[in-house]
Amino acid sequence: MWLVTFFLLYSLQKARTEDVGTSLYFVNDSLQQVTFSSTVGVVIPCPAAGSPSAALRWYLATGDDIYDVPHIRHVHANGTLQLYPFSPSAFNSFIHDNDYFCTAENSAGKIRSPNIRVKAVFREPYTVRVEDQRSMRGNVAVFKCLIPSSVQEYVSVVSWEKDTVSIVPENRFFITFYGGLYISDVQKEDALSTYRCITKHKYSGETRQSNGARLSVSDPLHVSLTPKKLKTGIGSTVILSCALSGSPEYAIRWYRNTELVVLDDYISIRGISNETLLITAAQKSHSGAYQCFATRKAQTAQDFSIIVLEDGTPRIVSSFSEKVVNPGEQFSLMCAAKGAPPPTITWALDDEPIQRDNGRRSNQYTMSDGTTVSHMNVTSPQIKDGGVYRCAARNSVGSTEYQARINVRGPPSIRAMKNITAVAGRDTFINCRVIGYPYYSIKWYKDALLLPDNHRQVVFENGTLKLMDVQKGMDEGEYLCSVLIQPQLSISQSVHVTVKVPPLIQPFEFPPASIGQLLYIPCVVSSGDMPIRITWRKDGQVIISGSGVTIESKEFMSSLQISSVSLKHNGNYTCIASNDAATVSRERQLIVRVPPRFVVQPNNQDGIYGKAGVLNCSVDGYPPPKVMWKHAKGSGNPQQYHPVPLTGRIQILPNSSLLIRHVLEEDIGYYLCQASNGVGTDISKSMFLTVKIPAMITSHPNTTIAIKGQMKELNCTARGERPIIIRWEKGDTVIDPDRNMRYAITTKDNSDEVISTLKLKPADRGDSVFFSCHAINSYGEDRGLIQLTVQEPPDPPELEIREVKARSMNLRWTQRFDGNSIITGFDIEYKNKSDSWDFKQSTRNISPTINQANIVDLHPASVYSIRMYSFNKIGRSEPSKELTISTEEAAPDGPPMDVTLQPMTSQSIQVTWKAPKKELQNGVIRGYQIGYRENSPGSNGQYSIVEMKATGDSEVYTLDNLKKFAQYGVVVQAFNRAGTGPSSSEINATTLEDVPSQPPENVRALSITSDVAVISWSEPPRSTLNGVLKGYRVIFWSLYMDGEWGEMQNITTVRERVELRGMEKFTNYSVQVLAYTQAGDGVRSSVLYIQTKEDVPGPPAGIKAVPSSASSVVVSWLPPTKPNGIIRKYTIFCSSPGSGQPAPSEYETSPEQLFYRIAHLSRGQQYMLWVAAVTSAGRGNLSEKVTIEPAGKAPAKIISFGGTVTTPWMKDVRLPCNSVGEPAPAIKWTKDSEDSAIPVAVDGQRMIQANGTLVLRAVKAEDSGYYICTATNTWGFDTIIINLLVQVPPDQPRLTVSKTSASSITLAWIPGDNGGSSIRGFVLQYSVDNSEEWKDVFISSSERSFKLDNLKCGTWYKVKLAAKNSVGAGRISEIIEAKTHGREPSFSKDQHLFTHINSTHARLNLQGWSSGGCPITAIVLEYRPKGNWVWQSLKTNSSGEVSLTELREATWYELRMKACNSAGCGNESTQFATLDYGGSTIPPIKSAQGEGDDVKKLFTIACPVILATLGVALLFIIRKKRKEKRLKRLRDAKSLAEMLISKNNRSFDTPVKGPPQGPRLHIDIPRVQLLIEDKEGIKQLGDDKATIPVTDTEFSQAVNPQSFCTGVSLHHPALIQNTGPLIDMSDIRPGTNPVSRKSVKSAHSTRNRYSSQWTLTKCQASTPARTLTSDWRTVGSQHGITVTESDSYSASLSQDTDKGRNSMVSTESASSTYEELARAYEHAKLEEQLQHAKFEITECFISDSSSDQMTTGTNENADSMTSMSTPSEPGICRFTASPPKPQDSDRGKNVAVPIPHRANKSDYCNLPLYMKSEAFFRKPDLHDPCPVVPPREASVRNLARAYHTQTRHMTLDPGSKPLGLPHPGASTATLPQRPLTMSAAANAASATIPAAAAATDPTAAPSAESRMPTHTKTGGSRDSLLEMSTSGVGRSQKQGAGAYSKSYTLV
Repeated sequence: MWLVTFFLLYSLQKARTEDVGTSLYFVNDSLQQVTFSSTVGVVIPCPAAGSPSAALRWYLATGDDIYDVPHIRHVHANGTLQLYPFSPSAFNSFIHDNDYFCTAENSAGKIRSPNIRVKAVFREPYTVRVEDQRSMRGNVAVFKCLIPSSVQEYVSVVSWEKDTVSIVPENRFFITFYGGLYISDVQKEDALSTYRCITKHKYSGETRQSNGARLSVSDPLHVSLTPKKLKTGIGSTVILSCALSGSPEYAIRWYRNTELVVLDDYISIRGISNETLLITAAQKSHSGAYQCFATRKAQTAQDFSIIVLEDGTPRIVSSFSEKVVNPGEQFSLMCAAKGAPPPTITWALDDEPIQRDNGRRSNQYTMSDGTTVSHMNVTSPQIKDGGVYRCAARNSVGSTEYQARINVRGPPSIRAMKNITAVAGRDTFINCRVIGYPYYSIKWYKDALLLPDNHRQVVFENGTLKLMDVQKGMDEGEYLCSVLIQPQLSISQSVHVTVKVPPLIQPFEFPPASIGQLLYIPCVVSSGDMPIRITWRKDGQVIISGSGVTIESKEFMSSLQISSVSLKHNGNYTCIASNDAATVSRERQLIVRVPPRFVVQPNNQDGIYGKAGVLNCSVDGYPPPKVMWKHAKGSGNPQQYHPVPLTGRIQILPNSSLLIRHVLEEDIGYYLCQASNGVGTDISKSMFLTVKIPAMITSHPNTTIAIKGQMKELNCTARGERPIIIRWEKGDTVIDPDRNMRYAITTKDNSDEVISTLKLKPADRGDSVFFSCHAINSYGEDRGLIQLTVQEPPDPPELEIREVKARSMNLRWTQRFDGNSIITGFDIEYKNKSDSWDFKQSTRNISPTINQANIVDLHPASVYSIRMYSFNKIGRSEPSKELTISTEEAAPDGPPMDVTLQPMTSQSIQVTWKAPKKELQNGVIRGYQIGYRENSPGSNGQYSIVEMKATGDSEVYTLDNLKKFAQYGVVVQAFNRAGTGPSSSEINATTLEDVPSQPPENVRALSITSDVAVISWSEPPRSTLNGVLKGYRVIFWSLYMDGEWGEMQNITTVRERVELRGMEKFTNYSVQVLAYTQAGDGVRSSVLYIQTKEDVPGPPAGIKAVPSSASSVVVSWLPPTKPNGIIRKYTIFCSSPGSGQPAPSEYETSPEQLFYRIAHLSRGQQYMLWVAAVTSAGRGNLSEKVTIEPAGKAPAKIISFGGTVTTPWMKDVRLPCNSVGEPAPAIKWTKDSEDSAIPVAVDGQRMIQANGTLVLRAVKAEDSGYYICTATNTWGFDTIIINLLVQVPPDQPRLTVSKTSASSITLAWIPGDNGGSSIRGFVLQYSVDNSEEWKDVFISSSERSFKLDNLKCGTWYKVKLAAKNSVGAGRISEIIEAKTHGREPSFSKDQHLFTHINSTHARLNLQGWSSGGCPITAIVLEYRPKGNWVWQSLKTNSSGEVSLTELREATWYELRMKACNSAGCGNESTQFATLDYGGSTIPPIKSAQGEGDDVKKLFTIACPVILATLGVALLFIIRKKRKEKRLKRLRDAKSLAEMLISKNNRSFDTPVKGPPQGPRLHIDIPRVQLLIEDKEGIKQLGDDKATIPVTDTEFSQAVNPQSFCTGVSLHHPALIQNTGPLIDMSDIRPGTNPVSRKSVKSAHSTRNRYSSQWTLTKCQASTPARTLTSDWRTVGSQHGITVTESDSYSASLSQDTDKGRNSMVSTESASSTYEELARAYEHAKLEEQLQHAKFEITECFISDSSSDQMTTGTNENADSMTSMSTPSEPGICRFTASPPKPQDSDRGKNVAVPIPHRANKSDYCNLPLYMKSEAFFRKPDLHDPCPVVPPREASVRNLARAYHTQTRHMTLDPGSKPLGLPHPGASTATLPQRPLTMSAAANAASATIPAAAAATDPTAAPSAESRMPTHTKTGGSRDSLLEMSTSGVGRSQKQGAGAYSKSYTLV
């Protein structure tokens, strides 16, 4: 339903829109006359218009163009003609009284309007009066408001007052269209009131009140007119009867619509006293109000009747059409007719009335508009129901009918047809009554002739025969109807037509008759069919024989006989003849002649002078007698009569009496009444008229003037019959001097007249009324009205303020009382409210024709007092009521003062100023606009504008984000509510210098020698210098092979080239160049790598020589501290000073070998040994010389060197302790601990190889210290000390916000502990608060603050910081939030939104939108007419003026605005209304039936539907979110499973003996705990007591042992050392439980944040764990060894405090859902295999840094392990698992094994040199697998290699020869992040080591494992200083085929 409603509304809207497409049209073509007041003026819109817009022009009717007359006439741009108010002296008939017309012209053509008469009306003083009236009780009284003819055209009556109360037209009181007061049914009490009329000037608007008039009421005649109201049809007869009660002596007159009824052919007056009004064949014009007036002497009575005549002849307004139906198919016929009175409808079928039965029913009803509707329903039609259906509508006026054929399918037949009687001379229809259908045709025959055969015959298609103008002889006879029902088959039926002839009456006339005569009148019918019936009527009444009247009738005649004619026989006689054909009549009038006779004879009577007199004389006779009056002057015997002249004063009344309307003295004498009518003799009678003189006022002033306060006399002179009494009245009150001492009356009687004087002492305003002097005697009275006008100074005008602007105001005043003297002028005075009226300003002598004025040159925002005076010729009025107004604000007239500029920074200038002068502010300063522009060459010169609110008299604003070291011009403008004032003079200032924003270009480096390099560059772009270039600075530092950096050096120069001297030889250098200004150093160039050339090496860093036997010694050395190149070989020199050999012996060895055994020496002979290194540049400096003597006894000596070893954490470290001696020395390692040395325990973390090397795996910070190696044999011992320094990532910095602006945030920080390695830089990450897209910024290590630029205005940002050293990225700081300055736009309510509105346009001022400190990017306006659904939108980027066009006129609109900037959007809504075509406002929309109701209904229906839909959608979304959340958890768990199993390569190891165990490995991500759970429950390992592990839940609530998980702490023997707490409690997040924090922290207070422990936990049912199994590939067993493994993990969503936004693992690494993993686990059936495998935890590192620490930089090519997001506590763990026992090996044949990875030869190129000296790394070939590449390139390559090989392991073939092991076996080089596989060359080299050592010592590790350093880079793929080098040391595992290890990372 609501969709249909919407469609209808939309269609209506569309139709409405399409209607306005006319090219040219008339808006108001009926405008033909405009009359206006000269004091008001007029505005005339052009009646013509066009679309598109037409050019509108005005012309005079003569065709002349009109022109503008200043202040008189003006044509506006929109085509409106305006005539301004003007004074009478400025009247110009050419302008103010002329015909105009307007034209409209556009591309469609040109049209002109009709002529418009424009006429001005002047303001004229006038007075209106009402005269006293007389009426009879129950009669009607009419008061007329008498308006002077000079103004009658413009003045109309607006109301009447009864005793000062306005009369409401109702009950008995009516106000006629012409302004008369109509009082019906007058009552006695109506005479007690005074009646006044109120008039209003049509154009000036002035109102006047008349004098009071009274009504005299007397008892009336009573007249009753019937009927009271008659509604009948045109053509009917109307009879109105006027019945009177009272004396029979009355006269009746008839009126229609107040006009005397005129007799004509239709209207006649009947009756003896004319009491009957007869209207025959009434016409429409006879409608109206009819009144019957009866007059008796001085009384008149009347009654009225309303006659409404309508065309009452019935007419069919709706009917049925022919149709074909099937038998049994119901049909309904409808016929509707109108008429007055409402007609009755009857139905006929084939000319026979339809009888109501079960099959045919009809109904009839009348609608509210008088339409009669009838239905004929045939429920189950048969063939007989077919035929011609006719509906006939009849009423008293006439009848009409309609017919159509209804065919019912079936065999055709013809219904029996009845004979027809036709009337001669009329038309006749004959229907062929065919039933059944179909048939072919219907034909008519007469006398075997096919009809029609003449012009009077017509045959219709439906078979109807029409005979026109029927003739008896020709048309009477037999007619045959033939119906063709088949091609050769017809049926027929005949009908006989009889023609009847109507009667024809012969003319007859009444002869003249006299009273008493005999009268015989025959009425003869000359033709017509018999029988004929004849009747007589008189005046419409049937005449019955009797009372002297006899009627005799014969066969074809009838006679009327009157035995004695009398007056009563006068009348209209009608003879009526009728037969079967028709009825005809003939009417004639009988006039009876009667001689005259007196009904009332004249008698002597008195006439009163001045009054009306009637000389009664009434006669009758027939014809009516003619009466003549004659007069003989004088009182004696009449001598000669003369005809009385009939003038307007003297008339003969209808009853023959003589009426003298105004009796004069000359009317005295004899009068003769003479009557004659030509019948008999004339009659006459005389009478004498005596004239009496009533009291008459002969002299009095009509009007007179008095001055208020002065004495005034009024004189009145009367004459008449004595005695005469004179009475004075004031208004309606009799003046009594005895009671009112202000009045005095004196009377003086002369012989001819009486003089009365009224004195007023003094005259007062209340005397300005009508005074009347009444003269009374026995014959009458007379009244003289004297209008006294008391003049005085006028009342002050009523002053009102129409409009107040900033510098002007518009006043309007109304002059209520003018002092009865014409106003001659006005004065206006005004002043500042605070001043006295002595300092007033005035405008004087304002024209009295003006009622409004504009006061200009006011000061804005000021308070004024205003008063006014009016003047007439009497004097000046009192001042008017004082008004106080406040002018509006105007834009300031003065600029801000004392504008100064102060550069603050390189991008900001502080602007200070003071407010404009107080007198120029023109209101309250709301704020300021600061305009600034760059005045540098090439700038566009446009000002950028910022706004700020005013805060006081002095203002400060800082312009930010300016160009550095640029000159700016600044102007300031103040603004208030009215607008913006002038700007200040432009002041220039230059921003401070800043550091260059770009580095020098084209930086090049060239190595000249081994210690000299040349760096060159070119100047940065000038636009980026941001200041005056002071010079350049070259920064360079060395990069050593171990990854450490050398000291950073710099050289300053002003040239663009510098030579670096004293550089280290054959060293990689990083070089950067920057430009600097006075402000400091600019941006550094990208790091440029250069390597100095090779040179001869320095001496070896150390040398040792020890005897190894009686004939040999072993010499060892350290590589040179400064190799100055690639060491190609070492040369060992041996000389024996005592042997006499001058030249020493030279021995050479490869660069990888750092010791050498010299044999074949002489026992007891001293030898001097020294060593030199050789590069491609030559032999280097010699080492120190040592002296040694071979000895028969070889005490234990250590040929390795002590010293300091620095390594990053989590790397494997090898501390060499190679020894010689006979017998072989025993090696012992100890570690200093405070005051004692603790032996180094050999376990999974620590291993002592056969050659004495101590291997520390994944070193931690606590592994740092002094390690002492002691070699002992029977002949002695030797000791070396190695200081191990373990470097860790730096601690988190402390980050703070130091400053914010609209586009920047300045951060400062304090670095934390550097972790033993200098900080190389910082990574700053920031993102918008509601976004997780973090951006990285790389910052130099020397910086302690940073400014984030180009941020969004008014936006919250999240920021975090991490430091980096050579080990890697440290812990990330806490996330801090900061907001740039600014807010969303807002609209000021003080600002006027609409500046102009007309009927089709609205102009908006958008300056009211405040930007909030952030530039407004867009303003969207949406508007629609109220009640419409569709919004129209308009988008703009301007904050100025915007126009809404093509609006509807006189329509309310809704408007909503949205302004947006980077901080958000502000909204504002309002309503406005367009004007109508006349420019007037429209009222607010009221709640009414219409579109609003439709919309309400629509919303009523739609709201529940919408709410239900939203509810279903919300439920669906919630369920979907829950499902997605669950699937995400499952995908996260699956990804973790893949990471821990599929991504970690495994190698074989020897099975571990022991009972089979079947634990499962669980990782609980939110708590970051490794859980080992047995199927039978939790197994406690060791003697530790059960503890409750700390979970996230317990951080925020008390520890509940019964909830979540229970577990034990595990301290395995292999982990008993160097373990720590699982979770670092030193950095618990805010909001956690401090109790839990304290308890946990105290348990491990001695361990630092990088140590770890294991917790075995079992979760209760309340926290069920799901089992996830990775997807394995199945391969065959290798060498009979199989490995099985199945890991399952319980995972749940991370509860990280950082809004839970980081999931544990990346969903991108997930390839299957949880269910798929579970099914894979079920199918693999690895449960049994797990029972025979043993898991051994080797070590685990858990870090407590946030997730982002490990993911600060990821590589695009990294696998899922490195790219996934991390839980709250990342770390690295390793465990080993043993395969099943040998007897169970067959069970694992189909178990999946990882694919091995083989490392390249160059994977160990960057090991420390002292490690390369081991035999483990020696290679017989001379090819160097480590190419010489710049360190930068090498780091990138190693970075890629590190990512490629991360989390992978290598599995060695068990059949291959181990590397450096004493017996064959499998060896694995395992690294936590990057494993290495030793080459075959390394295998061979290591085979030289004796193999028995490991066999004798079961604790010795059977394999050696080395680890190469790898270079990794974080922070994405960008170049930065944040490169880190990670290194570690491998580990050896137990010998045996099939043993493997596995490492994984929890991230």
